[in-house]
Order: sequence, then C-alpha cells, then structure tokens
Amino acid sequence: MNFLAHISLSGNNPKIMVGNFIGDFVKGRNISEQFDPEIACGIALHRAIDEFTDTHPVVAVSKNRLRPTYRHYSAVIVDMFYDHLLAANWEDYYKEFLPDFAERSYRTLEKFHSILPEGVKYMLPYMMNGNWLVNYARLEGIASALSGMARRSKYESKMELAVEDLKKNYEDFGQEFSVFYPELQAFSENWLKQETGEL
Repeated sequence: MNFLAHISLSGNNPKIMVGNFIGDFVKGRNISEQFDPEIACGIALHRAIDEFTDTHPVVAVSKNRLRPTYRHYSAVIVDMFYDHLLAANWEDYYKEFLPDFAERSYRTLEKFHSILPEGVKYMLPYMMNGNWLVNYARLEGIASALSGMARRSKYESKMELAVEDLKKNYEDFGQEFSVFYPELQAFSENWLKQETGEL
C-alpha cells in the first residue's frame, strides 16, 4: 500500500500515524533506539501492513496481471492503483471527508517535522502543494505519481505507462481491491489492539 492507505490505517494516535507514514524511509531493526515508542510502533505497523499485503493472494492476482510488462515494478504499481481506488471510493471505508482527512494528516506531519527522515522532509512540501492524498482519486493524479516514480527509478520501469493498464482493467482491479482492503483494515485494527490496546 502507499501513503494514503498507510496513514488511514493508523488509528487515532498521531505518533503512530507519523511512524506508519515514514516507514519506507527507515531502515534497520533497531527502530526503538531511533524513535519515540509510539513512532516506532507506527513503523512496525507499516512493516506489518507491507508483509500482509505482499503475501495476500488477491494482491498477487493484481500483481500478476502487470508482471509480464512491469516485472518487479508490478508490486509498486499495484500499491499506487490501490491508493487510487481507496481515494476514489473513500466514503465506502471512512466517515471523514477525504479533503479534511488529508488536511489533518498534513498538519500532523508538519508538527513532527523535526523527527522526519531527510527524504520525507524533502518530499513533504511537494506532497502538500500537490495535495497527493486527495489527487490520488483522479486518474491524472495517479498518472503523474507513476511518471514521477519512473523518472526517479534507476532502471527503465515503464511505470509512466501503467495508468493505461488501470484504465483497461479498472473493473478487475476495483473488484480485487474491494475484497482486499476490508481484510487489511481488520488486520490493522487487530494489530493495533494487540500492540497498544487502542485504535
């Protein structure tokens, strides 16, 4: 999953949300030595979400549809497709209006600016100015994000072309997401309950 899903699966604790958001930018196992316990908990949640997603059979179907063209980049592309489908169908999963949720998330991340990894500090202004969390709902927003990722990739990924695959197979990806995401929500809620006793 990508930024929108990770943030939205964090429950109501701002520090856990920040940790979940920065998870891809933090390396190593000693996260409890690097961060506040609740930030570290969010990073651990991020990793648990990634493992659940990477091993889920429905996600495998989505990835396999893309694998002949995009090889190992198919997983990254599916993460983006699923964030689009979450944003586009946000009201099916959450009560808070997506633009309000996005604004609240940006404000929270800004409050913790001092502890953000350098890569996040560099990226966050672009994310806020482009309102990525809301614009993921638009095919143009996903196309732009995939093109940016393709430009930053060391190797030829063809990710800039992937939005055409989403358009062509929109119903199939949508059906797979609608099966997968409620299961991921339940997994994340149970994980938080076990680790913190809260949601």
